[in-house]
Formats: sequence, C-alpha cells, structure tokens
Amino acid sequence: MATPMSASSFIRALKDEGLTVVEVGDWRTHNRNHVGPWGPVHGVMIHHTVTKGTANTVRICRDGYAGLPGPLCHGVIAKDGKVHLVGYGRANHAGSGDDDVLRAVIAETALPPDNEANTDGNRHFYGFECENLGDGKDPWPAVQVEAMEAAAAAVCRVHRWNAPSVIGHLEWQPGKIDPRGVSMAGLRRRIDERLS
Repeated sequence: MATPMSASSFIRALKDEGLTVVEVGDWRTHNRNHVGPWGPVHGVMIHHTVTKGTANTVRICRDGYAGLPGPLCHGVIAKDGKVHLVGYGRANHAGSGDDDVLRAVIAETALPPDNEANTDGNRHFYGFECENLGDGKDPWPAVQVEAMEAAAAAVCRVHRWNAPSVIGHLEWQPGKIDPRGVSMAGLRRRIDERLS
C-alpha cells in the first residue's frame, strides 16, 4: 500500500531510469480526481492503444473520446521509446477488475484468473498506454519494449515494489487482450533483472 508519488517525483523517476520524457500541456494537474480517489496505489498496468501515429495517440490518450474522458493513462510510450506524460492522478485506464488479482498484486504472488470486474482499478494503478494497433501484426520495436520495462521499473523502484506489481490490462479485466503481442511474464522477467 503506497501513497502516489508527486508529479515531480514521477518525472524524475522516469528520467533517472534513462527514459526520454515529453511533457504534454498541463499533465501534472490533468486528471479525474473529481470523480473518485487516486490511491493507495499498488502497481503498474500496461496497455496497448489500438491507435496509429504518435501525435494522434498522444492526443487521444490526453483528451479521451466520447464516453471516456481523458486522461486515459499517465504516460504514453511511443514506438520510438519516448514517454509522453499526459496526466497525473486518477486516469481512465484500468476500469473495473478482479479483486483477487489486486490482492495478488499487493502480495506480489502469482496472479489468479481475472474472472470478475468488481474493483476500481483507476484508483490503484499507474497506467502506461503503449502505441500499438493491438491486432497481433503491428510490431513492437525493441526500443519501445525497453521503454515499457524501464517505465514500469522506475515506478517500482520508487515504491520498493518488485516485478509482480506490474500487470497487463488482460490480467486485470475479463475480456481485455492488451498488451497483445507482449508477454507479460517476459516483461516481468526483464523488470526483475533491471531492479536486481
């Protein structure tokens, strides 16, 4: 259980991990805090965007769309590995998910199947949207996957979490498939190596 780090600590953690960070508008205060709490935080969630083109992807993740207002994450990880910060605080990225999964993330134990959606994930997870069509054909450049690893590790390092605190959206909410094309077990192994 952790209090969310400040926006300044968040950007510093990402840069300290070697990431190139792009600040988008008023990202430090752009959030959904007026509709519910953010925190305590327990982990990091990885997504794919189902979009093409970095500028378009960043705009959608910052502003949202009809029926789902932005921000849709905290950081957008582009194909070139840059992390575009679009919001900070509660963000519309995780939705409702499985309370058993949340307990496993907190305990850093093996994840159970996500078979219900009864818990507010937007409150408890940092979210990174990764630019990819999610069709199983759009490639994941090595530099992008490395940035996903680094961004998740940066958050874990600050909170003294380990790799099991990082999950994919598909492991949280029934019916989700993202990040399609990236092995979350493999990503967690990379994060574990980076943190050790």
